[in-house]
Amino acid sequence: MRKEDCFYLGKIAKKFSFKGEVLIYLDTDEPELYENMESVFVEFNKNLVPFFIQNSSLHKNDFLRVQFEDVDSEEEADSILNCEVYLPLSMLPKLSGNKFYFHEVIGFEIEDKRLGIFGKIVSINDSSAQPLFEVINGNVEILVPMIDQFLIKIDRENKKVIMDLPEGLVEMYL
Repeated sequence: MRKEDCFYLGKIAKKFSFKGEVLIYLDTDEPELYENMESVFVEFNKNLVPFFIQNSSLHKNDFLRVQFEDVDSEEEADSILNCEVYLPLSMLPKLSGNKFYFHEVIGFEIEDKRLGIFGKIVSINDSSAQPLFEVINGNVEILVPMIDQFLIKIDRENKKVIMDLPEGLVEMYL
């Protein structure tokens, strides 16, 4: 399994018992969706390795207490501590309406109600306080704030993000 075909679920944060149980910190708003998984991919030496789950349960909201098959001791649990955990993109719950995953809109055209189509989304910058669509228009990069009030529609069928942007926002780049 390639990392590009997966999404980041969380990180193996700490050991839980002397029998090899670990706590996975779940980086999600809905941890209950991941309570009964059969397996996960653990990034180990830059490779994704499948780990099969013997049993698991939610622990203190954001953690999943997991007993992996073949991890039966503290030493074995130590070897996977701080490793990142991934799942295939196909396991993401489907979103509808104007809710979307960042990876889902990469390659979509972006359209303003007033200006029409003005570029293609090439990535999402979520390192700032406000996530931004990074849009390419010819040789020009345009940064568009991902603000709910600006977003009219995610048109999955036609691969478009339709927005109502303030006058001058796009024009200042062109």
